Amino acid sequence: MSTTFPATLAESPQPALRGRFDSRSHPIAKWVFIGVLLGGLVYAGLSVMTDTRDVGEQLAFGAFAFLALALVIALGFEFVNGFHDTANAVATVIYTNSMPAQLAVVWSGFFNFLGVMLSSGAVAYSIITLLPVDLILNVGSSAGFAMIFSLLLAALLWNLATWYVGLPNSSSHTLIGSILGVGFANQLIQSGAKGGTAGVEWGQAYKVLTGLWMAPLIGFAAALLLLFVMRRVVRNPRLYAQPDAGAPPPRGIRALLIFTCTAVSFAHGGNDGQKGMGLIMLILIGCAPTAYALNRSLPTSATPAFVAAANGASATFDAKAGDVTVTPAEARGVLTRALQVKSVDTPEVYAAIETVSRGLAQRVGDYGALSKVPAEATPNLRNDMYLVLDTTKLITKAKDAGTRFSEPELKAITAYQGLLEQGTRFIPLWVKITVAIALGLGTMVGWKRIVVTVGEKIGKSHMTYGMGASAELVAASVILMAERFGLPVSTTHILTSGVAGASVANGQGLQGRTIRNMALAWVLTLPAAMCLSGGLYWVMLTIVQAGATR
Repeated sequence: MSTTFPATLAESPQPALRGRFDSRSHPIAKWVFIGVLLGGLVYAGLSVMTDTRDVGEQLAFGAFAFLALALVIALGFEFVNGFHDTANAVATVIYTNSMPAQLAVVWSGFFNFLGVMLSSGAVAYSIITLLPVDLILNVGSSAGFAMIFSLLLAALLWNLATWYVGLPNSSSHTLIGSILGVGFANQLIQSGAKGGTAGVEWGQAYKVLTGLWMAPLIGFAAALLLLFVMRRVVRNPRLYAQPDAGAPPPRGIRALLIFTCTAVSFAHGGNDGQKGMGLIMLILIGCAPTAYALNRSLPTSATPAFVAAANGASATFDAKAGDVTVTPAEARGVLTRALQVKSVDTPEVYAAIETVSRGLAQRVGDYGALSKVPAEATPNLRNDMYLVLDTTKLITKAKDAGTRFSEPELKAITAYQGLLEQGTRFIPLWVKITVAIALGLGTMVGWKRIVVTVGEKIGKSHMTYGMGASAELVAASVILMAERFGLPVSTTHILTSGVAGASVANGQGLQGRTIRNMALAWVLTLPAAMCLSGGLYWVMLTIVQAGATR
């Protein structure tokens, strides 16, 4: 599907490509597009109604409408992410005449869909753990809902603004900046009263931000090196020359470029799609906790293993606590403070973990399965599992963990953590499907602006086959590796850096104006998204609190 846009930073494409960019799609395609889009939204609504009905949670009309609005905004973010980021994947095949533009975006959309469906979910919860602990534990509160809407709207608005001027901005940077802005705003509003739990989770933020700033540098250097090696090993001059106008590449080269486009599309779906999944899970937990706070799809047969693991871990921490005891009423506060100050190597913390874990084992054992946990007990059980999971992760990730615990003890604690994650950090199938639809359909509209920037405005001459292949091979590899470690990375920055590196290796040089604009977007995105989301959070929270006092 194509649309005509006013000229901005992304000016008119080369004449040889103008017809291919503006070719009309078949009228039936538009109706199919609209049908799939509406079908996805209806499917999401029916899934929520079915899940809540099955657990006996009746949502009032107002609550359902509120949930529907939040889901539409979250899916809108993924839709915009689709045409904002995936244009990077199709730029190479379009500008090397490997695929017609319309076919390329549909092809990319399908493999984005597939990437989402086969993703692990690790990135989804890596994003969530950036948020303040107190907002995650109380996501159904007025502050929790203000948090969700402010970060979603901020990310959506900044993505649309940078797309409008044709800048290959990163949706990952935008979303992470929005999350950090909410954390900072919450810390300022709380005036430090709750310390670290009210603000940014800096341990996770450091991990995520490290991945974000390193990935583009890796993309530039790796693409430059790869093309340099290719020029020495594969001495086919057709690979490194400007494609003939309108002529497709030789069959083998064409297959390579289509493969790399496919790989980047699949990797993008697997990494970026998970960001929307994480946000949707926050929305669902806040609006319908009985159905989504716990993984009720786990079978009854999983309960004995959980109870045994919880009791085993309790015994280990009880031994480390010595003579210190903590009552159940005190234990949650102890663990919250431990997460707040990131200090967990104390007998009091060990005693608190032992107390909460034994309580978890007893309650889950009495219920028989997570699917049988009653509505009124769901939030407390989920929060207890969350506190134990994150506290024990700080313990096992400490540099001296091996000296404080034996290898069998660490293995037992790690196994316990895995079961806690299964119970609380899950993605329902329908969430994957609707996010995949939103991201896949998003690739089919609005792609032209970013494609022109990537294809024409980075290097000083037309993209060659070798440049496109090396940039996309590097991008796909880096993104897939990042997903393996649960790191959110920017497809846009990795691929555009790869194109820049390949341009340098091909002896073309770079267009200073575009590089400056891209660097400016890279530098400005985090602070701009932070200010936007922080300001929206303050406004929304003020409105909600003012309404509550009337």
